[in-house]
Amino acid sequence: MNKIIAFFLAVFAFFGSVFNEISLKINDIFNNYTFEIDASQKSEALPNVSSNLTVWSIEGNPFLNPQISDEYNIFEFVEYVELMQCTGGSRQRDLFKDPADASVTDDYDFSRLINNCRGIIELGAKPYLKLGSVPLKYTENSNTDAMFGTNIYPPDDYDVYYNYIAACARALVEEFGREELLTWRFAVMTEFENSDWFMAKNGDPKETCEAYCRLYDYTVQALIDEIGEDVFVGAHAMAVTEGLWDERDFIKHCAQGTNYKTGKKGSHIDMLTASFYDLKPGEYTKGLTPAQTIEHLRKAAEEYGLNNLVYGFDEGRILSGTPGKDSDALNARITGYTYQAAYDARMAKIMFDNGISYFSAWQYMTDGMSTGIPTVSYYVAELASHFKNAKAVASKKVGKGLQPGTEVEISAAFDEENGVLRVMAYNFKNDINYSKTADLNFRINAPQFDGREVRVTAYVIDDDCNFFDEWVKDREVYGITDDCSAWSPDDPILGSTATLTDQRARDIYFNELHEKYEECAKLEPVETTAKVENGKLNLDITLNPNAVVFYEITPV
Repeated sequence: MNKIIAFFLAVFAFFGSVFNEISLKINDIFNNYTFEIDASQKSEALPNVSSNLTVWSIEGNPFLNPQISDEYNIFEFVEYVELMQCTGGSRQRDLFKDPADASVTDDYDFSRLINNCRGIIELGAKPYLKLGSVPLKYTENSNTDAMFGTNIYPPDDYDVYYNYIAACARALVEEFGREELLTWRFAVMTEFENSDWFMAKNGDPKETCEAYCRLYDYTVQALIDEIGEDVFVGAHAMAVTEGLWDERDFIKHCAQGTNYKTGKKGSHIDMLTASFYDLKPGEYTKGLTPAQTIEHLRKAAEEYGLNNLVYGFDEGRILSGTPGKDSDALNARITGYTYQAAYDARMAKIMFDNGISYFSAWQYMTDGMSTGIPTVSYYVAELASHFKNAKAVASKKVGKGLQPGTEVEISAAFDEENGVLRVMAYNFKNDINYSKTADLNFRINAPQFDGREVRVTAYVIDDDCNFFDEWVKDREVYGITDDCSAWSPDDPILGSTATLTDQRARDIYFNELHEKYEECAKLEPVETTAKVENGKLNLDITLNPNAVVFYEITPV
């Protein structure tokens, strides 16, 4: 009897071993990806997709003596700071000596805007000013009851409004000079077809479209009259989802319509931007994809003869996560999980592949606009910015893994000025709890490096350089529950009272855990050398779930 039992145990062990070996081989097939990169085939130069930072408004004077991290200076890659509401729409934002006195329409006071613009320039960036929100005293029975707390109605007298914008532009020219302002960017409103931002008093879509086109024409002409014909001006639509009216009607107006201010044909425009939000990790938007959103705008513009415009995203990423005490909104529209790294790398590839210039971010650092601990979103943005002006090179996936729902992709470009081949790769699945690694092999043809030794620097962004996984564990240890955050506790901007409103939790973060997290968030690049023979170089890496790798390959 014992021999029979032993026999069956041996049989089970044998087949168990075979089954495990088969499982491992199947897993290898599912998770192996091979890419061919040909650095001899170069095409268009790539943009700095991390060039924009979005700031809600200049309430509180965010750019007066801002603190900057020495080690993680976001303004090494942020080129423009978008002030989303900077010339009006509320008692706090209207630029007058007395915003409440409707009997006086020209008691302008632009000092707050000037001071904040000066601060942006001192940081090394350029202002991107969103004009167009109408001051309260320019609209009888103004309406600030919509979602964003701004006056959504048009001005009663567009000439009075024009004088306001012209005076603002004139004050900026007097302070900074016309040549400097020609390096800035301007736009007319945020999400212009969104009725929570702007609409006619009767709410009629056609009349709202006409009112916005009029507002745009008067605003732009004020800029042209005071700054010059070459002033850079754009408009920000939702585009990703339907608004009150069709944004293509505005595009047609710019190309073919009669200008409401000048009476001439068309309106000056250099840029069209959009918003893009996914609903939450694991749940894509119900509207257009990022590529479809921009193509929707570009197709209309080019159909009407508006070619060579700049396209980008002025706000977005991910709306919400786990609910906090008051809301499930992600404060900075990013999640702290390493999921965000692959999400952002995926977005960078979409922009590289579809001629999209940038995706503006709300925040990168934990404790302020430019202070605290870096998030994984910071690392992807900083390293993706290195692709600026590098020329995209041919790459293709020749060995495709079969892991269901997984996206493993790359972007590659050659930086001719510095002689660097850059490669970005990510292992993404639309799931925070994704658990599969991916084995990547890169077969690189780089004849420019033939016969030379190269330095290969790999920056791997995964849990090893993310403090947030430690924070999630520490929350359990310290009893920091979801309701210690006003908004979603999944947001990594822990210095904000929207994310951490509970004082005990804030004390623990700042006083007990901050130094630990500074160490946990450090990204340590790995350098190796290799000899390029016959122009060929092979690289291999295993990427953890939702991890990203950036390679810089440089001759020694």
